Amino acid sequence: MLVPAVNADPTPGQSSAIRVKAAFLRNFARYVTWPEPVSPSVDRPWCIAVLGPDPFGEVLETSVKDRSEQGHAFQIVRAESPADLPICHIVFVAYTDITLRHAALAELKRKPVLTVGDAEDFIADGGVIRFKVDERVGMTINLDQARAVSLTIQTKLLEVSNEILINGIFRRVR
Repeated sequence: MLVPAVNADPTPGQSSAIRVKAAFLRNFARYVTWPEPVSPSVDRPWCIAVLGPDPFGEVLETSVKDRSEQGHAFQIVRAESPADLPICHIVFVAYTDITLRHAALAELKRKPVLTVGDAEDFIADGGVIRFKVDERVGMTINLDQARAVSLTIQTKLLEVSNEILINGIFRRVR
């Protein structure tokens, strides 16, 4: 079942991190290439989904409003389960329940979808990008999983990450 946006009321520090994460989700469309069958087309915009409890509220819509990437608009969808998702390019997996998160990633990691989350074990579970919030928002990229689903991540995105999992080994970038 698709769900509407929830008006989240984050604390000031959280709202800054939420805005940064929303901007990253939008900008991933610029730095990731999807295989031909799921690339955006004239009749299909970039689809960003939030799977599970929505931490963004209206911030995600605001970050994509009146914006496009490579000539394609953005569409934001929210879903309670992977079965409810339309074909999407980017899925933020927001489940805090480990069982739900594992099940979602088990299903999504076989599809050409850029999975993003912030759970501690997100990369180990097969996610592609994990946000980490300390004094600033950083990220770890699972290049092995990206390649497994035919996603190409540009060097510019890899260079701004903190760590990259490549050939089963974590490499620190900065």
